[in-house]
Amino acid sequence: METPANLIEMLFERIEAYGKTILELLKFKVLEAASNLITKLVSRLIILIMVVLCVSFFSIGIALYIGELLEKLYYGFFIVAAFYFVLGTILFFSLHKWIKEPIDDLMITALDTEGV
Repeated sequence: METPANLIEMLFERIEAYGKTILELLKFKVLEAASNLITKLVSRLIILIMVVLCVSFFSIGIALYIGELLEKLYYGFFIVAAFYFVLGTILFFSLHKWIKEPIDDLMITALDTEGV
């Protein structure tokens, strides 16, 4: 029969092994989360670069076309710049509402499902 000291020693060994296993599992979970985050960031960055390039070339093409129609190339660039200025101003004043409300709704929904 085992003595209480041996039982306690075995219990501490198992607790130590359990703690090491939990620590390893936590490391793998953090590594997986970091890997997922980096993958998402890189893929979205590539998409963003592609969109910026497409919009840039499209804008240059439109500016050249408008400038050719108006017989002065720089007029086309002024018109395209003015268009982006107006669009940027509209987005600046309304984008906060378009972004804040859905994020607030998402957070409220997430908190409700967690039971907080």
